[in-house]
Amino acid sequence: MAAPLDDDIESNNQDYYSLLNVRKEATAEELKASYRRLCMLYHPDKHRDPELKRQAEQLFNQVHQAYEVLSDAHSRAIYDIFGKKGLEVEGWEVVERKRTPAEIREEYERLQREREERRLQQRTNPKGTISVGVDATDLFDRYDEDFEEMPGGGFPHIEINKMHISQSIEAPLTNSDTAVLSGSLSTHNGNGGGNINMTVRRVMSAKGWGEVEFGAGDILGPLIGLKVFRNVTPRCFMTAQCGLQFSPRGLRPSCSLMTARHLDQNTMGYLQWRWGPNSAMTTSLVRDTKSSHFTLALQLGVPHSYLMMSYQYKFQDEDQTKVKGSVKTGWFGTVVEYGAERKISRHSILSATVSIGVPQGVTLKIKLARANQTYLFPVHLTDQLLPSAVFYATVGPLLVYMAVHRLIVIPYTQAQKEQELELQRKSSATDIAKKKQEAESAVLLMQESVRRIIEAEESKMGLIILNAWYGKFVSDTSQKQEKAKVIDVTVPLQCLVKDSKLILTEASKSGLPGFYDPCVGEEKSLKLLYQFRGVLHQVISADTESLRIPKQSHRIESES
Repeated sequence: MAAPLDDDIESNNQDYYSLLNVRKEATAEELKASYRRLCMLYHPDKHRDPELKRQAEQLFNQVHQAYEVLSDAHSRAIYDIFGKKGLEVEGWEVVERKRTPAEIREEYERLQREREERRLQQRTNPKGTISVGVDATDLFDRYDEDFEEMPGGGFPHIEINKMHISQSIEAPLTNSDTAVLSGSLSTHNGNGGGNINMTVRRVMSAKGWGEVEFGAGDILGPLIGLKVFRNVTPRCFMTAQCGLQFSPRGLRPSCSLMTARHLDQNTMGYLQWRWGPNSAMTTSLVRDTKSSHFTLALQLGVPHSYLMMSYQYKFQDEDQTKVKGSVKTGWFGTVVEYGAERKISRHSILSATVSIGVPQGVTLKIKLARANQTYLFPVHLTDQLLPSAVFYATVGPLLVYMAVHRLIVIPYTQAQKEQELELQRKSSATDIAKKKQEAESAVLLMQESVRRIIEAEESKMGLIILNAWYGKFVSDTSQKQEKAKVIDVTVPLQCLVKDSKLILTEASKSGLPGFYDPCVGEEKSLKLLYQFRGVLHQVISADTESLRIPKQSHRIESES
C-alpha cells in the first residue's frame, strides 16, 4: 500500500488488510468470509461481562470499519494509494466513483492543493531584517601615528552609527492574488527616515505573473511601480519593471529589463539593463552545483562600473558548512571578501565575512539568519589596510565561535536531542502500551473460541499451535532486554486456524488481532511450534512473509 503524501500522516496507521488477515488482492468473497468470522468472534452480544463487552465493541468497530473501506471499490482504491489519511480528505464525496488509480491520485492532489490554499489564506509569512552598524575604528586607528589623543580615558570608543529595520507580511487574497505590505526604518549618524510599500501580485498563468507597487516615504516621496515576469521558453525567462518616483526634485522615472537563460543544467546567464538615477548594463554568469557556487559579473554604468568574481565551496556535512571568497574592482576601488557560513541549529544559519577594501578599509560582517528573520552586524574596524585589523577580524570570530560552539551550542543541541528522544520513547511506550492492552483484550475475547477450535482439531489430529512468539529474537541469552521484545501469540494464531490450516498474508503480523509491535522500527519474525497429525514441527517466518501451515513437506511426513 502506498504511503500517504501528507506530512501529518499518522505513523501508526492501522493496516486494514492485516487486521482482516487477507491478501491485498483479496476478492469480495474473501473479505466477507474474514469479516464474518471476526464478527462472530468479537460480537459484543456474546459477552456478558461489562469490561469484556466494552473491549469487544472496540474491536468489533475496528473490524467493521476495515471491512467498510475494503469492500467499497472506490474507498479501497483511495486507501491503497494514500492510506487511512487519504480517506479523511474533504471533497471525496463529490468525486465520480468510477475512476482509475491514476485519476484518483490526480484528484487527491487537487484536493490537497485546495486544502493548502485554505491554509495559505490563514498565514501571513512574515519576513524581516535588522541591521546594526558598529563603528569600532577606535580599536585600531588610535594606535596610528597621526591619531590625536582624545580626552576621556584610555578605553576605545565603540558606537552604533547606523541601523536599519525592515519587515514584510503577505496576505493571500484569492488563489491567484497576494498582497504584500512592507516597511522600513533607517538611521545613520543621527539622520534617518522610513518608507512603507504595498504590493499586489497576480499569478496570471503557469508562465507568468505581474505586480503593482505603491510606496510612500519621508525621503524620496511617493512611488508607483509595475513589474512583470514571464517564462518565454522552458529555458528562458524575462522580468520587466518600471516605476515613477515623485521626489522633491520632480518626477524621477526608472525602468529595467532582465533576461535569463539556462545555459546548462547548473549554469544560468543573466543580462540586465537599467535606466534611471543609476543607469547601467549588467551581465553575469552563475554556476551552482551540489558542491560549489560561482558568479562572474560585469557592470558598465553611471556612476559605478565594476568587475566581480566570487566562489563558494559547499562541504557535504550535516551542518551545511560553506566557505566563500570574492573580488570586486571598479571606479570605487577594490574590495576583497572571504568568509564562512554554517548551520548552527535546525532553523539558524550563522556566517562571518571579512571585507578588505581600498579605500573602504577593513570591516567584519556577521549575519544570523533564523527562519524568515535576518540579523546583520557590520563592524567597521579601520579605514586603512592594517594587518592587525585583518588578523583580528579573521581569528577573533573563529575563536569566539569555537568557544561558544563547544561551551553553549553543543551542550544545548545535545540536551535538545535527548529531550526529543525521551519524548519519542514516551510516545512509543504509550503507543505500545495501548496496543498491548488492545491485544490482551482480544486474547481474552478469543479464549472460548480457541477452546472450541482446539477440541475440534484434537478430535481429528489436526493443527494445534503449541507455542508461538512474535518480535525480535536474539541468540545471546544474556541480553535480557532484547528477550523482552518477544510476545506470546499462541492464542491469536490458534484462533485463526480453520480446517486444520493456518494462512497468514504478507502484511505485517503486528496488525493481526491479538498482536502488537513489541519493537517498533526493528526487524521482527514469527516463530511457531505446532503439532499436526501427532508430529511436532517448528517454523520461523519473517514479519512480511506469507505463511501457510502445515507445509506440504510436513503433511507428507505426518502421513508417512
